[in-house]
Amino acid sequence: MANVLLAQLTPLPGDLAANASAVAAALGAHGDVDLAVFPEMFLGGYDLSRVSETATALDGPEVAVVRGAAKGASTAVIIGIAEQCDGGAANSLVAIGSDGEIVGVHRKTTLWGAEEEAFVAGESLTTVDLAGHKIGLMLCYEIEFPEIARALALAGADLLVTASANMAPYYDDHELASRARALDNRLCHIYVNRSGSENGLEFVAGTRLIDDDGQIIASAEGATEQLFVAKIPAVTAAEGPADYLRNLPSVTSVVSGN
Repeated sequence: MANVLLAQLTPLPGDLAANASAVAAALGAHGDVDLAVFPEMFLGGYDLSRVSETATALDGPEVAVVRGAAKGASTAVIIGIAEQCDGGAANSLVAIGSDGEIVGVHRKTTLWGAEEEAFVAGESLTTVDLAGHKIGLMLCYEIEFPEIARALALAGADLLVTASANMAPYYDDHELASRARALDNRLCHIYVNRSGSENGLEFVAGTRLIDDDGQIIASAEGATEQLFVAKIPAVTAAEGPADYLRNLPSVTSVVSGN
């Protein structure tokens, strides 16, 4: 079972260098973890009006700092960035191996609100082999769609990870959705949300680790910045009537009663 560092932090708006340094400091202070997860768009902050300024290439200097820190700590990292791409910028989740190499990038497929004007939507879902797991990656609003987590599970994911920048008044939406996606698929779920405020938005934190029964087994205390380490539990759900993946119905048609 892997140890994971859940980083409920507040990025400095627009300061990619400082935020990359914060990642390096967090990894340096927690050398005993296999995986570290940081929030959505952590590297540049969540200000949609500044995406053209804060978007960075995957080979950019701040991503290089994070990659170097991952390698130095021998820790895999999942971190949200605004990624420079063809046609503009994507809201991306970058997965970095413990050797510092980028092993996968997930571009948010389901954009929320004004994100539709700021980003190019991703066209596919993503799994990565990281820290001894096949991880299904999600970004914020994507966990509100059962179909997305289910597709990742059916693709072989044995762990779900969501990086979020969820804000008021939507705390309850993600508290429920994060647990439901774990239970739906009988998979553990790492949910990391940011803290603090930016550009008039109040972010509601609520970082948590959820087991395959949908129960919260470790969580942040309050909405302030904090780093905590938890152990990813083994999947324990026994086969039977509640094994939702094994018992998926084969029925595909709907009959109207009218």
